[in-house]
Amino acid sequence: MNVRFNPHVSARRLLPNGWDVIAFPLIIGLIAMMAIGLHQTLQPLATLKTQAVSLDPANLPEYALRTTLRMLVAMVASLAFSLVYGTLAAKSRRAEKVLVPILDILQSVPVLGYISFTVTFFIALFPGRVLGVELAAMFAIFTSQAWNMTFSFYQSLRTVPRDLEEVARGFHLSPWQRFWKLDAPFAVPGLIWNMMMSMSGGWFFIVASEAITVGNNTFTLPGIGAYLAQAILSKNLPAIGWVLLTMTVVILAYDQLLFRPLVAWADKFRMETTRSASAPTSWLLNLMRRTRLIHLLLTPLGALLAKTARLKLSLPAWPQRRGDAIQRQRRSRAIDLCWNAVVILMTLAIAWRVILYVQTGVTLNDVGHVMVLGLITLLRVAVLIALSSLVWVPLGVLIGLRPALAGKIQPIAQFLAAFPANLLFPVFVITIVHFQLNPDIWLSPLIVLGTQWYILFNVVAGATALPNDYREAAANFHIRGWQWWRQVMLPGIFPYYVTGAITASGGAWNASIVAELVQWGSTQVKAHGLGAYIAETTTAGDFPKIILGIAVMSLFVTLFNRLLWRPLYAYAESRFRID
Repeated sequence: MNVRFNPHVSARRLLPNGWDVIAFPLIIGLIAMMAIGLHQTLQPLATLKTQAVSLDPANLPEYALRTTLRMLVAMVASLAFSLVYGTLAAKSRRAEKVLVPILDILQSVPVLGYISFTVTFFIALFPGRVLGVELAAMFAIFTSQAWNMTFSFYQSLRTVPRDLEEVARGFHLSPWQRFWKLDAPFAVPGLIWNMMMSMSGGWFFIVASEAITVGNNTFTLPGIGAYLAQAILSKNLPAIGWVLLTMTVVILAYDQLLFRPLVAWADKFRMETTRSASAPTSWLLNLMRRTRLIHLLLTPLGALLAKTARLKLSLPAWPQRRGDAIQRQRRSRAIDLCWNAVVILMTLAIAWRVILYVQTGVTLNDVGHVMVLGLITLLRVAVLIALSSLVWVPLGVLIGLRPALAGKIQPIAQFLAAFPANLLFPVFVITIVHFQLNPDIWLSPLIVLGTQWYILFNVVAGATALPNDYREAAANFHIRGWQWWRQVMLPGIFPYYVTGAITASGGAWNASIVAELVQWGSTQVKAHGLGAYIAETTTAGDFPKIILGIAVMSLFVTLFNRLLWRPLYAYAESRFRID
């Protein structure tokens, strides 16, 4: 059969269509936003003092732009960190012994703890430039985003179905190929839902990231967080209303332009042989697929990425002889003993250095007092996580099993998760002072305000990732009621729930710094707890006491994770792993 070459048809394929005309402004706008943000970060540091944050609502679009850019940069850094760190922790037994406890400690260190020590470093790195303060703010946002994403990726890699692992071995995939062909695709659905939660978690600490006060030094970056801090200090309720409106618009924008397309794209990675009746959709993803010129421009990039994923990269292996299995086992045990000894010695050395520094400004009475404050905050966190689990696990399953409902709930949940506790300070302060309520009880809800959503988002991710085959089998066998929860749904979502609960508890400890010491104008309300202690010492710039507070918080979080969440993690891997 002869096929004639039609030059007019080929030329027409290179011309943009109507969908390109709609998509190009979105791409140009994104590039322009990045260029403007880069230009502003290269300005002299003195401009932060000459360009004070104004409560004029006309400035909010610019502030929203700069805040969104900081959060997106931090999100990219968090994603890269999660892929590398989570893979090392999941694939290396020796690295896991070090990396997972370090991750427990990192998520327990409060945002204010990072800011206290990183601002000076980044300013010295870029002296006289706004870029130094910008990097400090981005790093602070990164610390509120990265840990739950890393836990999610680590959990997914540890629970890859065994039959898929057998298939990967059968095809002789190298570690590099297996990562891109099996591990990463299997982890994508849960990772994307945790990226949403991370973006919202960044909003929760945006005030601390953009209005930085350490000792006598104050750095205020133009942004929604700095605007909100100024509004709270001035008791300006209309300005707080404008912040709420701006946050709503921004959250809806990145939900439609970023996360909705990602959720729709990730649906193809669900592990099932039958497709659910309704799948998530995205108008932007459909738009990009219908474009002609943009699609043509992106094709070489997609081909390059696909070729890179197929590279047979692997670590060199030592030749092994037959009959030396016992010798290799002995060598492995010896290496394990040496590795454990090195880890223990390093831990003791770091602990000793911290003790030597802290004792210069802290007494034993201070240590005992901080330990008691830690127990009080621990009680708050444990009760609030339990209550949040009872509420959000069934609701998360309800949402996750209905993609259409999840699409409607998604932006609402992101907004509620992003709702900064600072916006509720007027309500709580005025109510507690007027009715003479106990701050130790009535400030507690602020702790879980932003962290309960970790449980919801992870349960939704678990219900979404549950194979449709399992649901159809349960329906065919008429499994209903409590039996359905006990034998089908709870085992399916349990690993995801544990991930959400770990990150929620770590986030709750962080949130205690904001929630246990609240201020509205000149009126301050304080609850007893470790969070209030760290907030006060950070404002005073008392570094020995800051380190003491952070060390005690890290100790409590690590022990809580070791004694409760880690055993549940191991149970989820062995008992509820899909085969």
